[in-house]
Amino acid sequence: MAEKRQPGKIHGELTARGLRFGIAASRFNSFITDRLLGAAVDALERCGAQSNDVDVVPVPGAFELPLTAKKMAQTGKYDALIAIGCVLRGETAHYDYVCAETSRGLQLAQMDTGVPVLFCVLTCDTLEQAIDRAGLKGGNKGLEAGLAAIEMAQLSRKLRPPATVNNSAKKARHK
Repeated sequence: MAEKRQPGKIHGELTARGLRFGIAASRFNSFITDRLLGAAVDALERCGAQSNDVDVVPVPGAFELPLTAKKMAQTGKYDALIAIGCVLRGETAHYDYVCAETSRGLQLAQMDTGVPVLFCVLTCDTLEQAIDRAGLKGGNKGLEAGLAAIEMAQLSRKLRPPATVNNSAKKARHK
């Protein structure tokens, strides 16, 4: 039975046709991030994205994801971005700093640009936890991020102010 839509609800459909996606993917812990990346791309393509609608930008590690995501968003080419990384807890506080600043930076990137940035950065205590989240036991967080990117891109399009509102606001600011 088809879902009955309630008045006033705005939904983001899971169709990627006509949308452009960017993925910033960390090379650090690539045995995990490669699995996440593969699943994210698979989700986008299964929902209608063509291979030329998806750009992948490899970066050294998770800490480099926020700047890359912000620069990608500022190009105006993408409807949504996915940031993929994997940070494993070690014996020092380095983990805490990388996790905190990566998540904060990615949030700032999307807030500053208005382009959705999906957080697909695993922050795990153990390698086993990361493997489980990259497709073994707990599904694949890359797949989930790909689907969420499509939904957020669709919602962002629907929630975009009309061009006339933008032009009026620009004129009012310049007076």
